[in-house]
Amino acid sequence: MKNIYLIIILCFFFIACSSDSANKADKVFINGIVYTVDEANPKTEAVAVKDGLILAVGTTEEIQEFVGNDTEVIDLQGSTMTPGFIESHGHLMGIGYNKLDIDLMHVQTYEELIEKVAEAAGQAEPGEWITGRGWHQDKWVKLPENAVKGFQTHKELSEVTPNNPVYLAHASGHASFVNQKAMEIAGITPLGSENPRQEVEGGEVLRDELGNPTGVLVERASTLVSKLIPDDTPERKEKALELALQELAEKGITSFHDAGGNQELIDNLEKFQSEGKLTSRMYVMLSSRIPELIDAWYEKGPKIDPEHKVTVRSIKLNMDGALGPWGAWLLEDYEDKPGHRGHETMPIDLVTRVSEKGLELGFQVCSHAIGDRTNREVLDRYEAAFAKYPDAKDHRFRVEHAQHLHPDDISRFGEMGVIAAIQAIHLSSDRPWAIGRLGAKRIKDGAYVWQKLLQSGAVISNGTDAPVEPLDPIPSFYASVTRKTLKMTPEGGFEPDQKLTREQALKSYTLDGAYAEFEEDFKGSIVVGKAADFTVFNQNIMEVPDDKLLDTKVKMTVVEGKVVYQAD
Repeated sequence: MKNIYLIIILCFFFIACSSDSANKADKVFINGIVYTVDEANPKTEAVAVKDGLILAVGTTEEIQEFVGNDTEVIDLQGSTMTPGFIESHGHLMGIGYNKLDIDLMHVQTYEELIEKVAEAAGQAEPGEWITGRGWHQDKWVKLPENAVKGFQTHKELSEVTPNNPVYLAHASGHASFVNQKAMEIAGITPLGSENPRQEVEGGEVLRDELGNPTGVLVERASTLVSKLIPDDTPERKEKALELALQELAEKGITSFHDAGGNQELIDNLEKFQSEGKLTSRMYVMLSSRIPELIDAWYEKGPKIDPEHKVTVRSIKLNMDGALGPWGAWLLEDYEDKPGHRGHETMPIDLVTRVSEKGLELGFQVCSHAIGDRTNREVLDRYEAAFAKYPDAKDHRFRVEHAQHLHPDDISRFGEMGVIAAIQAIHLSSDRPWAIGRLGAKRIKDGAYVWQKLLQSGAVISNGTDAPVEPLDPIPSFYASVTRKTLKMTPEGGFEPDQKLTREQALKSYTLDGAYAEFEEDFKGSIVVGKAADFTVFNQNIMEVPDDKLLDTKVKMTVVEGKVVYQAD
């Protein structure tokens, strides 16, 4: 009889221990300033995590009950935690290659660009391609004296690279700069020579008044040279991916929307996922520049990853260029280039075809549109497709950038449920010179009009367009709430009535970023049951003065409850 009682007592003991263990966290974060982006509980102190999900949210005292013998306790020591930041428009491999190739993002003059290329040429074998990205003539201190059509010419570049073809992508990704060697290989010759490469649908080979190519290729003309660059080895591609993921972790990015991936990228992401090397969640937009890729995915349909690691359910359309190289498609002439309105970079009817197919098969459509003409044309075609497929209610179609809008089109975003995927940092970088392109009235009425979009009922997701801009979300957050350059000018910001509040800016980088990829029920806010994805900062981004925001650093990045980055 004693043995029976002993067995019963032991059973109760094991059941109690088992129940207690089930209620204990794998990890808890305590003593923090936690902004949850949850209207019901916007600010708290601590979070408990179990199996990659949020187990509990509350005060440090309340979270103590979830601490067991095996629980890891992380003391935030007053640091600020937010939901993991979501980069809603970037180019993953471009971020990695920026670390392998010549990074020209911070050059201040053409002479500095030449120095960097000359240094690379000194280390290259004869005939080896020299590649880089990031130059932007409007951000230089001054243009060279022999500039043509607002751009530098290749003379000095070709002089320091006589034995190597050179291809340097513009920061925007919508133009390139090449040397004489590259043009010889591509067959780009002066006008009057035999079969000069001149007309390129959706692009332009810039020439001087004598018909000589300047070395600047705009939009699709860049492919005349880029297609000749030897493909990278699998090893170098994986290295670029590793470097990109490392950069994401260091900058507090827990989810990333790749704006135009190919099958090789998807395969490598899935490979990294299977090997446990994927330290950020990926949402891939299929590049419309690869028609066979789109057709293949039409056949198999969207891939919605049950592990929320690599999802493929959207298509990226590249419909116009950028303001910098006068490539954005406008309704009226450029202020500083009369007679020129930019152009579409793909046939505009492509929006109709892909939108209808997307609604039929369950693909989201994300259209690059910077100029007001492009935005209108895209919205018109979205609207027609929605009317044709009225049962496809939760489409969440997007406009990538939505940078310059005609006032009549702003309200259509909210009315149609179209997401505006903005990059606030573009305001900081471009606004000082963009007014020269568009003029004061068009800037005020429809450029970077974030509050007007929100008032229309539209959802705004935020990002950087990296590597067009640095991946770091803090400068973009700063631009969102101050509308100033990174030199903190002008006083009061550009068109200050369009500033985002800090709450709106945080939501654009978290919950609304999750909404833009159909994941708002899984991540984007610190709520019980959601993904344990967090970004921890060294200061309170919601309360520090504006002029201190840019001093913010990421202290820790957490994905699925695992610390993937911790500052020294």
